[in-house]
Amino acid sequence: MSEVNIKDWDVEDESFWKSTGKKIATKNLWISIPALLLAFAVWIMWGMLVTYMKDFGFTFGMLEGLSPGTPEYEAALANVNNMYYTLPAIAGLAGATLRLPNSFLISLGGGRNVIFVTTALLIIPAVGAGIGLSDLNTSYEFFAIMALLSGFGGGNFSSSMNNISYFYPKKMQGYALGMNAGIGNLGVATMQKLIPLVVPMVIFAGAGSDITLEGVNFAGVQNAGWVWVPLLVFSVVAAFLGMNNVITGTPELPTTAQGVTKTLIMILLGVVAAGVGAYLLVGLKVNMWIVLPVVIIIAVLLMKYATPSAIKQNLNKQLSILSDKHNWIMTIIYTMTFGSFIGYSAAFPKLCQDIFPTADYRLWVFIGPALGALVRPVGGIIADKVNSGAKVTMWSTIFQIIAALAVAYYVIQARSSEDPLEYWWPFFGAFMVLFITTGIGNGSTFRSIPYIFSKEKTGPVLGWTAAIAAYGAFIIPIVFGQQIKAGHAEYALYGFAVYYVICLILNWWYYQGPKREFDNP
Repeated sequence: MSEVNIKDWDVEDESFWKSTGKKIATKNLWISIPALLLAFAVWIMWGMLVTYMKDFGFTFGMLEGLSPGTPEYEAALANVNNMYYTLPAIAGLAGATLRLPNSFLISLGGGRNVIFVTTALLIIPAVGAGIGLSDLNTSYEFFAIMALLSGFGGGNFSSSMNNISYFYPKKMQGYALGMNAGIGNLGVATMQKLIPLVVPMVIFAGAGSDITLEGVNFAGVQNAGWVWVPLLVFSVVAAFLGMNNVITGTPELPTTAQGVTKTLIMILLGVVAAGVGAYLLVGLKVNMWIVLPVVIIIAVLLMKYATPSAIKQNLNKQLSILSDKHNWIMTIIYTMTFGSFIGYSAAFPKLCQDIFPTADYRLWVFIGPALGALVRPVGGIIADKVNSGAKVTMWSTIFQIIAALAVAYYVIQARSSEDPLEYWWPFFGAFMVLFITTGIGNGSTFRSIPYIFSKEKTGPVLGWTAAIAAYGAFIIPIVFGQQIKAGHAEYALYGFAVYYVICLILNWWYYQGPKREFDNP
């Protein structure tokens, strides 16, 4: 095993980069990428898992004693369906919240220590999902806790991106971060493709009892959770043996024990904040729009007052961005792009199941997240070509609004049709445009930030906007679940379209119009 802690590290020195730095950086990047891909897969897997839970009859005991066909039975069934949407939302809430402490983990625990610990933690919800799916009587509370712990994967993005930035010189930051984020985001599409492939197979059948669907034995439904375990173990071992801590990222290089301990303390703070939010949402039925700011405030206060003294000063300096008006404007706009991408990724399979129950949607849903991830760099490249992220964001937003309204139109047509399937492909096509436009806007918005903020503020702003935007994975599944229960899924899309129009106006007013404060950044 190579030296874990590297004290001599200067990648801006060309001779050092060529002789030593490049080889180490490449090794760390190619261990980081699959770890981040698996993190996204485990984080967003609940969007796919709940479709199988519906098919196989996981009803959390809500239908006991009720006769099929009665009003009480139908009301309980609608409530169960809404609860399915809540599981990916809980994972989304936790993942976004955990991005806040993850933004500061590398400076505290060291890149190698943080990556192997945060990747190892993903084994808990993967095993939990496998166990839960092996028994039709598994409680909703058990699944909710596993969804909460899946949030480890959402948080990992912030620490992973921060870590890789220290391994590459400035001239190669775009390549390194683009590869890490782009291929990492493909974890969503990988998950949506892999789970349908492994569920029919008897791979981990010994892990639980057989479950049947319409008389057909399906021993492999628990594979949807278990399949990630060997992949995660391999990734954890690779990170432990192959990654490094560098002094530029972690000024006080820790021992493995110190790094692991500090990482777990910070992660625990995020889990506590997210856990409070999940309890408010599910246990006390508090409105999601109240839960959201409460969780963010709790997370920030915990980091401010409960963190080790070693990072308090650094943290307070970075939190100064909260008084900058443009930080909030860019947070709103970036939430429109990445928040929509990750939220739609979490909700899309279940939405397809509810609107087109007879469609072979599981064959196709992975394409949306794949397109959104793959075109993300394109948004940045086009923005560089036209020398303006704001211009690209404007056009992607316009098409995002049109696509959202087109999806809403086909939802209405499908609901009123005797054969909803005739509208499947138009609906699917419009949704693909939605994924593509969120991906392009994702890249163009991030390109604008360094042109709006000083060098000192750019990093914290990128971290903050990425954390808040990830709450899209909490908001969108809940909104869809509520509107599906009310019988009007299109209302959710109307609401999102109105939000996109607001973002379009903000982008124009502050960065393009006659009173702009920055000229087409």
